[in-house]
Amino acid sequence: MISNLLNQDKLHDLASRLQDARHIVITCHVSPDGDALGSSLGLMHVLKRMGKNVHVVTPDNPPRQLQFLPGIKSLVVATRSPEVARSHFERADLVFCLDFNAMKRLDEMACMLESSRAVRILVDHHLGLEIDADIVFSHPESSSTSALVFRMLYQLGWLDKMTLQSAECIYTGMMTDTGNFSYNSNDPDLYEIVAELVRLGVDKDRLYTLVFNTSSESRLRLCSYALYDKMRIIPEINCALIALSLDELKRFNYRKGDTESLVNVPLSIPEVSFSVFMRQDEPEYVKVSTRSKGTFSVSRLCETYFGGGGHRNAAGGEFHGSLDEAVEYFMSHVGDYPAFNEE
Repeated sequence: MISNLLNQDKLHDLASRLQDARHIVITCHVSPDGDALGSSLGLMHVLKRMGKNVHVVTPDNPPRQLQFLPGIKSLVVATRSPEVARSHFERADLVFCLDFNAMKRLDEMACMLESSRAVRILVDHHLGLEIDADIVFSHPESSSTSALVFRMLYQLGWLDKMTLQSAECIYTGMMTDTGNFSYNSNDPDLYEIVAELVRLGVDKDRLYTLVFNTSSESRLRLCSYALYDKMRIIPEINCALIALSLDELKRFNYRKGDTESLVNVPLSIPEVSFSVFMRQDEPEYVKVSTRSKGTFSVSRLCETYFGGGGHRNAAGGEFHGSLDEAVEYFMSHVGDYPAFNEE
């Protein structure tokens, strides 16, 4: 039995507003990952089955390893079609904000949401809520936003409106945001949800293969290079650090998503408690991803030093400057690491 985590009064309010909504937009954060896309597309399929006019608008392109997701070809990508994206926000009378908790997570698309007069529904699982919405479902204790979307449909009594397409999207979001249920995944309800999705026809083995066991040659070579030549172990703090420059990414024909899950690999070393991956996306911008084991809070690490956050064992942030400066900045603060152990 899945517990009723979401506030029932808010759900009734949501159902009432949905009944009157004619044009719906679903949006998510920049560089959309499996959870952002899974929750957005999963909800889209349900709303379309209810006869709603709905569009998923993303700030930029999805990664290539998620191109199998049902409905992904219908995405409106703001960087590719800015006027189309803007028109959807202008027409919308209801907007779902999924898997982000601050306007800055929308990058240049933030102005489109801010200028929209639509009713705003937020569903998110990140710490530190920084965005206003008419109805808010913010649950950092949840492993993923996809799980929250499933709970929303479950508590509204709308599971009969879920298609296999919707179930596949939501399962993919749950699977990717937990590293195939290897972290942030001790909630028994999580496996009740998985059981419901499998009953709907989800082939979890197939989805695992598509996400984790399908790769291009260039991606394999890039990840192998990163681990062999670029991984640095810092034994005094039980840390692994990988930093890849723009030139290195270009050398291996990098495409968005090629380094997904790379940050998790060093955690297989027993002596490594937390892993840091830095990817230089622009000459003066570095994306920071972190993972940890046990009680070490990479969320606090990212909040303190990289303007980000997330969950105790999985978080991210950013650094404005060169890659060398980002590495030097991190190394100059590694002596503070005991402060991030929650024991």
